[in-house]
Amino acid sequence: MNDIQNHLNEPVIKIAHGDYVTLRDDITIQEALEIIRNKEFSDKIVYFYVVNKEEQIVGVLPTRRLLTSPLNKKLSEIMIQRVVSIPENATIFEACESFVMHKFLAFPVVDKKNRIVGVVDISQFTDEVFDIVERQQLNTIFESIGLRLTQVKDASPLRAFKYRFKWLFATFLSGITCAYLSSMYETTLSKSIILAFFLTLVLGLGESVSMQSMTVTIHKLLTERPGLRWYIKAFFREIITAFMLGLSCGGVIGIIVWVWRRAGLAAVVIGSSVLLSICIACILGLTIPTVLHKLKLDPKIAAGPVTLALADIFTVVIYFSIATFIL
Repeated sequence: MNDIQNHLNEPVIKIAHGDYVTLRDDITIQEALEIIRNKEFSDKIVYFYVVNKEEQIVGVLPTRRLLTSPLNKKLSEIMIQRVVSIPENATIFEACESFVMHKFLAFPVVDKKNRIVGVVDISQFTDEVFDIVERQQLNTIFESIGLRLTQVKDASPLRAFKYRFKWLFATFLSGITCAYLSSMYETTLSKSIILAFFLTLVLGLGESVSMQSMTVTIHKLLTERPGLRWYIKAFFREIITAFMLGLSCGGVIGIIVWVWRRAGLAAVVIGSSVLLSICIACILGLTIPTVLHKLKLDPKIAAGPVTLALADIFTVVIYFSIATFIL
């Protein structure tokens, strides 16, 4: 078992092969076909990779698209611009996850300058991929609460306690903090008891959205290289999605509050709180895994408890602050 784990933790560059073809993006299909005919390569080739003048990968060209497009077209016009690559410092395990998640037949391995240094294909991943598929769902559940399956499987009670308690402690602290914050708004609660009815729902929505955003971000971090431009682009995508989610959920809940209790101001408070808390939850789900990744920490382990804890705290503060201001 240890040999398998050690193998999966090795850098993927160790098994990457050099049997691939790169083509410049400014040449035509006819010129590309001439280059391919003059190259010697094995039957492993499944994709042709398009590069720019600096040898940076800018696109992928499937064989079928190369053979069926007009000969006078340039590769930049027909290539697939969205390239999913694997960083050279990624592990074999992370490469396996990419095969499971994207279901491609091969991936380019790139350096820090986005230049191809090798290729890994599905023929190199057999037992590893199947094993990951079987364990992926169970691992996701454990990792969302801060545990890896390998850490608790067959562990002694004391060792399991050590692994589990430190992350449960984060949830414990956030719960105590939320309780303390709620106690600071006793006067607000006494003005509108209906706020207490919907607090659990607002907290639950914030937690659910933060975990969704966190899961999407962690999957992207497996195959993409995060930087400031990457974060800004992801931020705007998440905030737009969060606004639509918050507006929908907040609107529905606000209408329910108004119809059920005939409390117009309370409906505004609860509805707007849902909108803001969902937006904050999405930002936390994006930011926390990204920060942990930049700090060279494993976002799949620590991100879950930290994201949930902060989402709860921010939700409580937003909920009662808006209530105090409006009511």
